[in-house]
Amino acid sequence: MAPNAEPATAAGPLTAFREADSEALAETFNRLVGTFWTDGELNDPASAQEAVPGLLIAWKDAGTAHRGYLAIALGLLVEAEYPVLGGPVATAVRQGLDPFLDEVRGTTAVTPLTLALLYLLSHFPDEHARVRSAFSDVPLDPDDRTRLDRGLTRLDPLDPDLGRAWPSPFDWDIDEQERDFDRAWIRTLTPEQTTATWNDDTRTLWATAGAKALWSVANGMPTPVIDQNPYWSARHEPAATADSATFARHESALCCTSCRSALTFQDKGARCQGCATFYPAGPGGILDLSRRERSGAGVSDAPEDIEADVLQNAAVMSTVGRHYEVALRPAFLRIMGQNWDGAITPAIEDAYIADRLRPAAARTDAPVLDLAAGAGRWTWVVADTVGADRVIALDLNDAMLHWLRGRLPHVAAVRASALELPVANSSLSAVNCWNALQAMPDASQAIAEIGRCLRPGGTLTLMTFRWADDPVYRYFQRSHIFPARPEGYLLFEPQEIRAWLAAAGLSVVEESGPGTFVFITAKREG
Repeated sequence: MAPNAEPATAAGPLTAFREADSEALAETFNRLVGTFWTDGELNDPASAQEAVPGLLIAWKDAGTAHRGYLAIALGLLVEAEYPVLGGPVATAVRQGLDPFLDEVRGTTAVTPLTLALLYLLSHFPDEHARVRSAFSDVPLDPDDRTRLDRGLTRLDPLDPDLGRAWPSPFDWDIDEQERDFDRAWIRTLTPEQTTATWNDDTRTLWATAGAKALWSVANGMPTPVIDQNPYWSARHEPAATADSATFARHESALCCTSCRSALTFQDKGARCQGCATFYPAGPGGILDLSRRERSGAGVSDAPEDIEADVLQNAAVMSTVGRHYEVALRPAFLRIMGQNWDGAITPAIEDAYIADRLRPAAARTDAPVLDLAAGAGRWTWVVADTVGADRVIALDLNDAMLHWLRGRLPHVAAVRASALELPVANSSLSAVNCWNALQAMPDASQAIAEIGRCLRPGGTLTLMTFRWADDPVYRYFQRSHIFPARPEGYLLFEPQEIRAWLAAAGLSVVEESGPGTFVFITAKREG
């Protein structure tokens, strides 16, 4: 707080909030929270502590909708003290937990208020017995219950359970072999790294619970989204070795990462016609065109090519691709796109990609790149639209590409970085970059590479996410902390994306998206 500044007081904002009707509730909630809190930090800890008794009294007298917002507000104030547990604000809130616990005990159906109370009460591991008892008969979904249980759990330094918190521990129902895999990499961490990872996992878990609660209090209970695309009913076989013809049909596009010379394709890989670098094709039929250190002894990853992500510790899972598409990806769309109402379904995404790529592919027979293809769910749509023999699926994650190859054996799969595409200038008719830009270390560089590789008139279809207008929801978006994002998740402002596209020689043909989705179709200028 600035010297000689007046302490923040809840009197005016709290009165306005208590008197607000349903239309003004969200605005007055943000004004109330903003009196004491800004983007995860307390403006003045002493003032926030002093405000707690008034917020607790207001909760007792409030209606259901107001109560939901107040529970979230209290959770935000407590969370702002983290990683300290039992700080002054948390202590003040803890002294008034009984009405919250009584409210939960009477719950026979999960409501937005239930979710708001789950978010708040998951911040009190020292009250785990009372909180768990209160929720024992509440019919929570398994993901919500495991988020609650994990929030109420303290770190066990002798056997820490790390990396399996998002979107919920339930979504990581691992076997003993996979648990042993976790223990192996956890043993390589220092005590400080273990604690930091645990705290990051906890913040991520709270961010999911908070985002769900905030959206629900404002809009009603979330709607499940089911993916009915035939991709999931297609037979999945172990990835087979690809022959040289799989890649040779793309010889006009694929090139050496180091010098951009043409490649000569062989069954075991490809060799650069310029610098003679050899790029191996693995047993799963994946051509490795990433920039790697190469020697007579074989291939080893260079440090700059190692991209940590939420899946880095899940590589041992034999079904990692399906796990990503069925559990992790939908959760990400709900949170980052505010898609709790299912406004965007997989069928809508499918139609968007197909409708925009079909005319682009008809103009030329040049290849189409599915950039950051992942497990291949949207590569399926691209291949179905333009023909599998025209598609190059590119990703940096071997496990995901192996899953993709198991369902799409006729698609050429390439391991490479989006920031350094092994693709010749002006050689692609289209690029699809779907739900991936926000995961790239340098989004502007990725778009520049797309612009370089597209032919004049070529099309880019892009889906990513923008920051929410609501400051509290924006905080929950940013608080998803993964190994590659220790500072929290980074999304975009739409004008940033437009500027990067323009710099890459791409003009926006269409921009849309409900919630915080960003759908863009752009064309390479002639």
